[in-house]
Amino acid sequence: MQLAIVILNYKTPQLVIDCLQSLCSEVDATAHRVIVVDNDSNDGSVEIIQGAIATHGWGTWAEVLASKVNGGFSAGNNLGIQAVDADAYLLLNSDTIIRPGAIATLLKTLEEHPEAGIVSPRLEWPDATPQISCFRYHSPVSELLNAAATGPLTTLFRHYDVPLPVAEQPITPEWTSFACVLIRKEVIEKVGLMDKGYFMYYEDVDYCQRTRRMGWTILHNPTAHVVHLRGGSGSTKSDVAQRKRPRPYLYASRSRYFSKFYGPLGLWFANILWLLGRGISFLREIIGHKQPHTCQYAEQDIWTNWLNPLKPADS
Repeated sequence: MQLAIVILNYKTPQLVIDCLQSLCSEVDATAHRVIVVDNDSNDGSVEIIQGAIATHGWGTWAEVLASKVNGGFSAGNNLGIQAVDADAYLLLNSDTIIRPGAIATLLKTLEEHPEAGIVSPRLEWPDATPQISCFRYHSPVSELLNAAATGPLTTLFRHYDVPLPVAEQPITPEWTSFACVLIRKEVIEKVGLMDKGYFMYYEDVDYCQRTRRMGWTILHNPTAHVVHLRGGSGSTKSDVAQRKRPRPYLYASRSRYFSKFYGPLGLWFANILWLLGRGISFLREIIGHKQPHTCQYAEQDIWTNWLNPLKPADS
């Protein structure tokens, strides 16, 4: 099998059906297989998606794999990866729409660049406006910048600023969004599966960091286009944008990441720098009569699992 496409579903059956519809003209039934992993939705998703596959005649290339538990993003994708032996694996969020030619472009890129272990496309809104989807690693200093949200400070430490500008030419970022990503089989064999200790968030930067440490590059090819509706498969991003208190697994994943890659003291250092940055932004808000830009209770939530940061994140 040349390609296995894994689509993760949790209570978003119509989004999955739209995603499958966009794949119709892009998959080769003789060489590609689509696995829709349902993360124990318990809302009829399995039956709805299976019904759409049967109705549209997609059964030659698509199937549903029902998980008995909702283990999160990593666990669900791992289940799909383990279900098919393929040369490469395309992981897709349920809230994605594949533009014509995107899969062929990604596969060609992987073939032409043996040094690349992971390839990502340009993510965009339905009107083709590009989204930021390539990044530098999260680090203790980037936590300072994130909490301070102060232009001069970000400029001074710009090499630690996490988001990278939208690229028009191929680039090799430190990590890329896993809303849509193509992973070489050899990477999975040597790096292993995704860390299911993350319920959701930070698993993508974790996997990219592990991949780069094994000698591969992360290659972003913006000539492949994929629509990402963003937030269609979860409310966390919209909660953060509205400064609401996000679900606890976001901070649990954050603690796991910093402890895993920077050590227990690295997590403390990241939190202290975040609080320092928050002090800077708080003063600016008082002087300028501005609204806070951080989420509610963030000052306490960043300490989630600080005594046991490698504790698996829960839903």
